[in-house]
Amino acid sequence: MNILVEKNNGVTHITLNRPPLNVLDIATMRELTTALCDADADTSSRVVVLGAQGKFFSAGVDIADHTAERVTEMLTVFHNLIHVLWSLEPPVIAAVQGSALGGGMELAFACDFIVASDKAKFAQPEIQVGVFPPIAALALPRLLPRKKAFELLLTGDAIDAATAERLGLVNVVAAAADFENALNHFVARLNKLSGAVLRLTKRAALIPLHGENEHALREIEALYLNELMKTADAQEGLAAFMEKRAAVWTDK
Repeated sequence: MNILVEKNNGVTHITLNRPPLNVLDIATMRELTTALCDADADTSSRVVVLGAQGKFFSAGVDIADHTAERVTEMLTVFHNLIHVLWSLEPPVIAAVQGSALGGGMELAFACDFIVASDKAKFAQPEIQVGVFPPIAALALPRLLPRKKAFELLLTGDAIDAATAERLGLVNVVAAAADFENALNHFVARLNKLSGAVLRLTKRAALIPLHGENEHALREIEALYLNELMKTADAQEGLAAFMEKRAAVWTDK
């Protein structure tokens, strides 16, 4: 199974189970969406924890699913997953024990909270293979000062967990040896509260964002599919990554 689910005392643990990299292929994203929807429907779930097995939280969406033949389906499935996360009624904590890259970073910051190990790294390296990350392009300029958002989006460089915490992307950074204790402590702060009131408060806080996000993401998707994926450099970057060679850009 690509996704493991465990429920215990009001907490639903959903775990990516494709170690060591936890790459998000289309099947895994569909399975994760189903698990999140099930947790949403279970009113006994006061808190959802999204974690991962292995060295990485997630190295992102499978590069093979970015090809011209599959990219429309990939974007549809991934963005549906993000929509489900955005609209999930119980609060969701991303337990980032290792690096969150590309779609893995987008998945983490689509959650309501992030508890990270000090060994975690965060990056949106898509530009280095000739594409851009639609969810990050939508969200990072709203979550971060614009210049820092542009730095992450336009360089693809990684930041460590302490930097992510300083920027406000991460709630708690813990030493790797104490990660589980720090995560459990954060979960307990929410789990002691009313599940019904947690859901309603989260819903209230999201009301101003829903329509704005939907409209903006449609525009970004159109740009990605109708312009970006028709450039020679997008095709070259993806091919170079899969062929394990340096890309040769033509700026076209």
